[in-house]
Amino acid sequence: MPKQKTHKGIRKRVKVTASGKIKHRRTGGGHLLSHKSSKKRRGINKTTVMHSSTVATTLVKLGK
Repeated sequence: MPKQKTHKGIRKRVKVTASGKIKHRRTGGGHLLSHKSSKKRRGINKTTVMHSSTVATTLVKLGK
């Protein structure tokens, strides 16, 4: 039976913690930042834990 290949795009963008949670960057910080408030830009800059509904599919793509 062939093994499931790791999805390289997901591998570069997320990090699995020791407890099994998935950390990722928040959306909205790539461009068009000039009209966003400083408070919003600081929030976008932080990492966050992935929502539980998408963790299962992400782990499959990571081969875990």
